[in-house]
Order: sequence, then structure tokens, then C-alpha cells
Amino acid sequence: QVQLVESGGGLVQAGGSLRLSCAASGRTFSTYAMGWFRQAPGKERAVVAAINWSGSNTYYPDSVKGRFTISRDNGENTVYLQMNRLKPEDTAVYYCAAGRGRVLGTGFDAWGQGTQVTVSS
Repeated sequence: QVQLVESGGGLVQAGGSLRLSCAASGRTFSTYAMGWFRQAPGKERAVVAAINWSGSNTYYPDSVKGRFTISRDNGENTVYLQMNRLKPEDTAVYYCAAGRGRVLGTGFDAWGQGTQVTVSS
């Protein structure tokens, strides 16, 4: 069983940057993919980035491609989300998630508690 704890959320002006961190424990970190999701009020939770076990393969939806970067440090059991050129529509609760397997596309089966990101215009 994986435990995930996010940090790094906050309030930022449009055009600014934030870096989210997610510390994992409970299962060997390098054996599963990781993802970041977000959920805004009244909207469904949606993926914003995902990374395979080694960091060699990543995925971003078009809405964040070129602005967000996911990375991981398997020695520190941590995954990061660097968010640049933030927009008000990026405002949401951000969650990290642990994948069911090493590669992308196998789904996610553990979630953190979420961290709020608010982008002011």
C-alpha cells in the first residue's frame, strides 16, 4: 500500500510558477508510474501529467503541454510537478497518484490528500 503526501500548493498570480512535490512511502517507489491530477469545483478530476517508473516516458494533455513538467527522484521517493506560466483556469486541487504498474496506461490505485493551487488574474 502506498501513502502519498503532496506539498507546494498556494496562491500565485497569473503568469507565475509553482512546484508541487509528492512524497511516497509504503511500496518501492521505482516499481510504479506516477501521475498528477487536478479537480476544479464542479468539474471531474483530470490528469495533468504522468511519468513512468524511470522517468523516460511522460504524458501531458494539450491544456498544460509546454507549461507543466513532471519529474521524479527515485532516490528521494518523490515526484514533482513544475508549473509555469500559470493561468486562472489552472486553479484546482491537485492530487498525486501512484500507478498500478511501471508503465503509463495501467491506471492509478493510490491518491494523496490534495493541495490547493489558486491562480489569480
